[in-house]
Amino acid sequence: MAILTIRDFDEGLTAKLRARAAAHGRSMEAEARAILTSVLTKPTSGLGMGSRTRQRFADGEDGSFDPPQRVEQARAVEFPE
Repeated sequence: MAILTIRDFDEGLTAKLRARAAAHGRSMEAEARAILTSVLTKPTSGLGMGSRTRQRFADGEDGSFDPPQRVEQARAVEFPE
């Protein structure tokens, strides 16, 4: 087994980890181990971010929309001489 040391760990996160560990009836070390195990052993889809985004929104609308109506005429650009 490896030993992991985490330096400069935020005090607020330490307090949250301590509270979460107490709620689950285990030490902070055991809680950190459980969190890392649950996150790192999730099956991954093997897809890139673009593919995951497309997959997530595949069942929705096509994303097209009507552009807003112009309230004034377009003006020509004026450049200083």
